[in-house]
Amino acid sequence: MKKTLTLAGSDSSGGAGIQADLKTFQEHNVYGMTAITSIVAMKPETWAHDVTAIDVTIVEKQLDTILSVGIDAMKTGMLGSVDIIELGAKKIKEHGIDRVVIDPVMVCKGENEVLQPENTDAMRELLLPLATVTTPNLFEASQLAQMDPIQTLDEMKEAAQKIVDLGAKSVVIKGGKAFMNKEAIDLFYDGQEFVVLEKEKLQTSYNHGAGCTFAAAITSNLANGDSVKEAVTKAKDFVYAAIKHGFKLNDFVGPVMHGAYNQE
Repeated sequence: MKKTLTLAGSDSSGGAGIQADLKTFQEHNVYGMTAITSIVAMKPETWAHDVTAIDVTIVEKQLDTILSVGIDAMKTGMLGSVDIIELGAKKIKEHGIDRVVIDPVMVCKGENEVLQPENTDAMRELLLPLATVTTPNLFEASQLAQMDPIQTLDEMKEAAQKIVDLGAKSVVIKGGKAFMNKEAIDLFYDGQEFVVLEKEKLQTSYNHGAGCTFAAAITSNLANGDSVKEAVTKAKDFVYAAIKHGFKLNDFVGPVMHGAYNQE
């Protein structure tokens, strides 16, 4: 059984973060292990996020536990500090991990403020050069590429080129439902070809955890031996089904359904 690692935050509500990753790993028949970087809780009255970073020494102990077992692929999600980003980059290099998915999480769902702006610089300099593929949304892509907000497919292509120029082997920019057309558009670029991935746009707000789930699905597919392009394409189908069958959790949020693809 292939083994995967997620270096990410814990979502107490269960829809995103390591909870989403583990559910996604299970659906792909890979064995998931977790190094928790932060704990995210929500205020019940407003669903405002409360993020607590885990001390870097504890994160390192978790990583050493997992890496002593060995892994076939890994992903990163919410990273609580520059120290943790530096630690992640160090461990990737030390252990020669060559299937690395960098999900450059910068904000919590429902929040508009970048959690730690200094993390963006560290991700750009330390993690992108180690990425087999990175999976930014439009906002994250603009931050990594140091561009104004992305509003067109041509601007997505420009950002993708800049991100690959920073060292990532490939990038998939999640356009989702942001553009005013009928399809949800993502853009894959591996330094040689642009591939536009289109699906019919789903009219739903029950998409909590979609980004984490997408990155975890790519990680699983890489662990199972797929090429990067195959891994991304399959992950798009997986997360589309998950969003299609998303459900209401409470008055503030609705998560995706991680088992939807296999149930369909």
